[in-house]
Amino acid sequence: MRVVTWNLWWRFGPWEARQKAILTVLRELRPDVVGLQEVWAAGGENLAGWLADDLGLYWAWAPSPASERWRRRLPEGEEGGVDIGNAVLSRWPITAQDTLLLPAPDDLADGRLALHARLAAPAYEVPFFTTHLTSAPGASAVRQEQVTALARFVERHKHGTPFPAVVTGDFNAWPDSDEIRLFGGYKAPSAVPGQVLLDAWEYAEPGAPGVTWSPENPYAARLLEPPVRIDYIHVGPPGPVGEGHVRAVRRAGHGPVDGIWPSDHAAVVADLAMP
Repeated sequence: MRVVTWNLWWRFGPWEARQKAILTVLRELRPDVVGLQEVWAAGGENLAGWLADDLGLYWAWAPSPASERWRRRLPEGEEGGVDIGNAVLSRWPITAQDTLLLPAPDDLADGRLALHARLAAPAYEVPFFTTHLTSAPGASAVRQEQVTALARFVERHKHGTPFPAVVTGDFNAWPDSDEIRLFGGYKAPSAVPGQVLLDAWEYAEPGAPGVTWSPENPYAARLLEPPVRIDYIHVGPPGPVGEGHVRAVRRAGHGPVDGIWPSDHAAVVADLAMP
């Protein structure tokens, strides 16, 4: 099962050209399931739906309840009626979905979400999630509250299948941060007692470039921040016959397509065993 997570940078920059580059990358990857963040919807159109139609995938969408806070960042005249949210694309039918509004103080409450989609894969149902944590640089404590809520959300929905939970998203946190350690549960006490969610990148080839936020990308370079991986695929321990074992992991979308960078983030791709 090929899993992709990708923050698509909403309607910022040359978004119409970028969405074509995004589609090109996803076509080449041929994913089975994709977790997307910063997905736009406007005027009856939805970027996730447009991608799903071309790729022949099912899709689910969860709009932010605070899209108006994001619209203030768009150029004048482009902000009207544009929503932002998370989405899941899936090769298999989505039999159930649920949404969690992540906790945040008033000054950071811009409607960040977690979206759950139950996937009816041929051999097993897959409990799949995608999320987008707050991006404020000094807000580790807020992100710890958010991953605690996320961990409880995962625990509620992972039942009834030997396939482990798969949690994707833009965590806006460095791999050694307290929030990532708290969420994983194998380097620090877990947010939910007994819950373990492995960072798929632990299975990457040693020395493989893993940066998903990099000044090499001109959209990211403008913020003058150091290169780091802030996008993740987390997977629970494998099932009884190896269900969900991470066989490979790498980046994608980390360069221009016909001169256009698809997003300000690189994507992460993981191949999971489905015995």
